[in-house]
Amino acid sequence: MTAYRTVMVGTDGSESSLAAVEAAARLAAACEAELVIACAYLPMRGPELDLARDQLGAEAYQVVGSAPAESTLRTAGDRARAQGAVNMRAVAVQGEPVPALVQVARESAVDLVVVGNRGLRSLAGRILGSVPADIARKADLDVLIVHTT
Repeated sequence: MTAYRTVMVGTDGSESSLAAVEAAARLAAACEAELVIACAYLPMRGPELDLARDQLGAEAYQVVGSAPAESTLRTAGDRARAQGAVNMRAVAVQGEPVPALVQVARESAVDLVVVGNRGLRSLAGRILGSVPADIARKADLDVLIVHTT
């Protein structure tokens, strides 16, 4: 088996997903692989955006477009560097998490996708599906599900 050259991890900024980032960073560092940190986002629209703008005023830029994802990626990058990752790239991608992460994995020629296990054991996850389970089913490559909860 060859070492992984490109490892991707998805994050939504939750502690569980940041634990997955740390695990992916340690693995990427050990393999001397590139680490791709991806964050999917859905932009606010309509009344939801108007309400946020009214309540946040000058700070509204933080919830418009990809700004929340960019902030999440900065935090994830800091956590990854602390785990020894050197060669990193951050990607904010618009869309639902599973299709967006699968798209990034394909476009980045990823060898391994790392996700946390959040949602795998919940009733909602069993009925509606969860990001880790859906990634494992839909990605045509190795998937590592790390224990993060």
